[in-house]
Amino acid sequence: MDKMSTLEYINQMFPTEASLSGVEPLMQKIQSEIRRVDAGILAAVRQQSNSGTKAKEDLAAATHAVEELTYKIREIKTKAEQSEMMVQEICRDIKKLDFAKKHITSTITALHRLTMLVSAVEQLQFMASKRQYKEAAAQLEAVNQLCSHFEAYRDIPKITELREKFKSIKQILKSHVFSDFSSLGTGKESEETNLLQHLSDACLVVDALEPSVREELVNNFCSRELTSYEQIFEGAELAKLDKTERRYAWIKRRMRTNEEIWKIFPTSWLVPYRLCIQFCKKTRKQLEGILDNMKEKPDVATLLMALQRTLEFEDELAEKFGGGTQSREIGNEIEEIGRQNNSQSASDIRKKYEKKLAAHQGSENEEKDGNKDLSAPGAGFNFHGIISSCFEPHLIVYIELEEKTLMENLEKLVQEETWDVEEGSQNNVLSSSMQLFLIIKRSLKRCSALTKSQTLYNLFKVFQRVLKAYATKLFGRLPKGGTGIVAAATGMDGQIKTSDRDERVICYIVNSSEYCHKTSGELAESVSKIIDSQFADRVDMSEVQDEFSAVITKSLVTLVHGLETKFDAEMAAMTRVPWGTLESVGDQSGYVNGINMILSSSIPVLGSLLSPIYFQFFLDKLASSAGPRFYMNIFKCKQISETGAQQMLLDTQAVKTILLEIPSLGRQTSGAAGYSKFVSREMSKAEALLKVILSPVDSVADTYRALLPEGTPMEFQRILELKGLKKSDQQSILDDFNKGSPAISRPSSAAPVGQSMAPAPPASTVPAISNPASAGFIASREDVLTRAAALGRGAATTGFKRFLALTEAAKDRKDGPFRKLFNA
Repeated sequence: MDKMSTLEYINQMFPTEASLSGVEPLMQKIQSEIRRVDAGILAAVRQQSNSGTKAKEDLAAATHAVEELTYKIREIKTKAEQSEMMVQEICRDIKKLDFAKKHITSTITALHRLTMLVSAVEQLQFMASKRQYKEAAAQLEAVNQLCSHFEAYRDIPKITELREKFKSIKQILKSHVFSDFSSLGTGKESEETNLLQHLSDACLVVDALEPSVREELVNNFCSRELTSYEQIFEGAELAKLDKTERRYAWIKRRMRTNEEIWKIFPTSWLVPYRLCIQFCKKTRKQLEGILDNMKEKPDVATLLMALQRTLEFEDELAEKFGGGTQSREIGNEIEEIGRQNNSQSASDIRKKYEKKLAAHQGSENEEKDGNKDLSAPGAGFNFHGIISSCFEPHLIVYIELEEKTLMENLEKLVQEETWDVEEGSQNNVLSSSMQLFLIIKRSLKRCSALTKSQTLYNLFKVFQRVLKAYATKLFGRLPKGGTGIVAAATGMDGQIKTSDRDERVICYIVNSSEYCHKTSGELAESVSKIIDSQFADRVDMSEVQDEFSAVITKSLVTLVHGLETKFDAEMAAMTRVPWGTLESVGDQSGYVNGINMILSSSIPVLGSLLSPIYFQFFLDKLASSAGPRFYMNIFKCKQISETGAQQMLLDTQAVKTILLEIPSLGRQTSGAAGYSKFVSREMSKAEALLKVILSPVDSVADTYRALLPEGTPMEFQRILELKGLKKSDQQSILDDFNKGSPAISRPSSAAPVGQSMAPAPPASTVPAISNPASAGFIASREDVLTRAAALGRGAATTGFKRFLALTEAAKDRKDGPFRKLFNA
């Protein structure tokens, strides 16, 4: 009832006058309720007063308790401080005694060790004087350990004296050991039975001395061992290239003979390993001098034999001591070059080799990164190439011999080539191309077994020259000819007479060039995997592949020219037909049958021998040649009557049909759609030309403009001659033609003849014509098309679509002969 006012409440309780009788009882009830509330409030006030008094008493009691607790804590802290002072007073004397005990113990230990050191040094001096190496080795270890305890006392005179004495003893031991080892290898081992044991004990002393002592001893031993080698092979008799094998026989014999004697050296010293390294370095130096001092070029056989023996020796060392073994699986990669494998693509082979190469490089990197210390076999030192690399600058004679051999083999292969393939052959590739790559693979195997550096790259350059020479040989085998009419227009050799055998040979040359193109790329990939990394990026066969691509292009163009030459007789027969005197239209003419026979005999063979991509290229070239040639051949005829034009139009349709059937005739229809479109476009120009010839004289100019908008005034004049018009009549028509079309150009936006056109717009959408001359031309459009309807077999429809398409295209052009017709 908070929101209700008092007045509203009273009105609600007493809505009528009669209800006022209840006012008195209500007032009494309210007074009673007020009294009850006042009593409750009074009781609550009293209770609260009593609670406040009790809270004050509790707070006072708590405060008193906190004060008592604080006092007790302060008292405990004071007692703890007193206890700590008491403990310190008690332990003060005990700490002094403890420190004194520690110092006395350290002093006793140091004095004891000093006594031991003095005694050990004296004993070591005695052992050194008596050359008791085994005992001295153990004593050296003890003295070294004792000396390490006195590092902090280096400035004490007695300690300094002992260290200097120990140093002089080690020098004495070193001189004694080096003196004793000087007798090793002199033959005293057999005379003194205990010498080897004595030297074996001396090795223990060397191990106990500094590592530099061991290095010096091993180097002196190796140098002394190789002194006789240098003396023997620096003489005039053995310092020759053909004696190289005897060098390796000497060191192997030396190692076998002294194997038992050299067992005195600890295995960790790797004395044979280090001896072989020094031997290889000295041998390389001597061989470099021999090769550099030769007055004439070395004999190839001798040079290769020396290199082969050197490589074999390096392989033996690498196998014996490790140090990065070289992969010899090159033959498998080379064998894949040029292999005809239908079940495995070139990309699969490439992936396989890349995996092999990655695995091989990974193992080599692990060996190189593992440990670079040359004192351990296989830890960073690679015997491959340590000697043989000195032959690299002198292998040019080997490359010259390989090039000569390859060129001779190439000449022999070309001379023995039958220019035919065996029946049933799947690839139709000349045997000379496959044999050539077999020879190249053998040459690559020989070279890769000898070197993988500059010489291999030089041989690769030889391969490039040989393959280019082979491409030239294939190019030279193509039939040659003079220059024909079609060739004059294309700028290429034409009128090439080709027989059926010539056509097959050309197809074999195309397939062989394709095989060489592909295999050359595989050869480059294999060489790039084999050759050293610094030459891998320079291995490229793109120039060679371009040569074979050029041979393929020239071969296919030659095929087209050969067919053109076969067409010459038929084209000439076409011009000899009396087109001006024909009386009736009959079946297709004889020259059409001749063209059909030529294509029927050649195309199936070409389709069976050429791959789809090259057969399609051949078709494109043939279509671009046959159509324009037939068009131009019409102008060579003397005079064409209306009947003759009708007959020629029939022949044109027949030739077009024959050309369209070529893909199915060759049993290759993969790219027939584009070819058919191109043939239809080109042959439609000839049809349009014949329809212009069929048109009446009074509308020939308008028909020519409508059907052949890309024509020239010279062609139009020739059309008038074909129609048999006299010079006087021609001149008036030409004048009218030139006035009506002052500048006939070849608009690029005009659609070609025969191409499907968009439907013509309604007549209401054609804009108004403001030019009177143009209006006359447009007014005669219906007349032109009506006359064209009589030209035969769809001429009206073709002309109408062509004309409307041209006018629609002209509306969107900024210039051109028809633009002024659409100026609104």
